[in-house]
Amino acid sequence: MVVFLEGDLGSGKTTLVRALLRRLGHTGPVKSPTYTLVEVYKLSSLYLYHFDFYRFNHPDEFLDAGLDEYFRQGALCFVEWPEKAGTYLPPPDLRVVFSQEGEGGRTVVLQPGSEEGKRCVKQLNSVNPNA
Repeated sequence: MVVFLEGDLGSGKTTLVRALLRRLGHTGPVKSPTYTLVEVYKLSSLYLYHFDFYRFNHPDEFLDAGLDEYFRQGALCFVEWPEKAGTYLPPPDLRVVFSQEGEGGRTVVLQPGSEEGKRCVKQLNSVNPNA
């Protein structure tokens, strides 16, 4: 599953990934991949990859770094600043769009891009129907 995380600096993209990892049982550190491009987390039978392309100057850097190999069946890929990788990324199953609202407030909008994304949003809505 490919999830695009979109929003300004400090909008909560890495915080969301950190919370998800904690919920999935990860107890180790969760770092922003701004300088490493990708952080890898092995969770029982699941690989979660957290990417940050903020520092890309050109989309070709995605291919130069060999990052296309991470986007395979069965992996969970969270991508910050996906627009910096241009058309090299697969289409997202889910877009999570963060926006700042007033003093310290945030709005998060979930936009499914595939059947898997629709199932994910439906499941999240069933857990918290008022969100």
